[in-house]
Amino acid sequence: MTALVVAFATLTGLVVGSFLNVVVWRVPRGESVVSPPSHCPRCDTPISPRDNVPVLSWLLLRGKCRHCGNPISARYPLVEAGTAAVFCGLALRLGADWALPAFLYLGAVCVALALIDLDHKRLPNALTLPSYVVGAVLLGGAALLTHDLGAFVRALIGMAILYGVYFLLAFAYPAGMGFGDVKLAGVLGLYLGWLGWPTWFVGWLLGFLLGGVFGVLAMLVKRATRKTQVPYGPFMILGAFLAIWWGPAIADTYLKATGTS
Repeated sequence: MTALVVAFATLTGLVVGSFLNVVVWRVPRGESVVSPPSHCPRCDTPISPRDNVPVLSWLLLRGKCRHCGNPISARYPLVEAGTAAVFCGLALRLGADWALPAFLYLGAVCVALALIDLDHKRLPNALTLPSYVVGAVLLGGAALLTHDLGAFVRALIGMAILYGVYFLLAFAYPAGMGFGDVKLAGVLGLYLGWLGWPTWFVGWLLGFLLGGVFGVLAMLVKRATRKTQVPYGPFMILGAFLAIWWGPAIADTYLKATGTS
């Protein structure tokens, strides 16, 4: 059963990744993700279904438009394959769990948010705000189906606390953190809280550590200064997903190393 779930999630990730390429390009520009259909930016020819198969079409076309020969960025198949890898990892972590759809949604929206933040240094409300509703509905449904309302309550508390922590940080030091990060924090707190307080704490801590280490390294190699705007969202997301996969093990290792367990 688990193998089927993982296979289905991986294939779904490929398809979702293809759609995320559209989301990442259009959402920051305020364009519809539905209309017009995907087309070549050079010759404006709509992309046919046979040329829109994730990863495979790009390889068969050798990274070029069939009609005009315009190069197609390798980022497109990488996003598709990367989303498939994220979906595969989440399915391996959760298995045939009622909460898996919620976490697959999180994986998809976080791939899009990380790329948009890297490209434009912002986290659009069009992606973060609906994630509260979608996450609460899907996790709430999972709680009802598994008769585990405690996990859902913990998720809501985790969401509120992490949102509050980041809100205070953004209020105290607005130059170092935007309110897009605050809204993302609440979404991540919801999912991390669902998995337990050790996972929640590790996800929160890793986000800070990864972002801080990157900022220091960037200044050391003179690629950034104290005033340089660094996209923090990708590090929050990376920290959260590392915690989703290994949070309890990391927390246990830390407690043993410090002699507190």
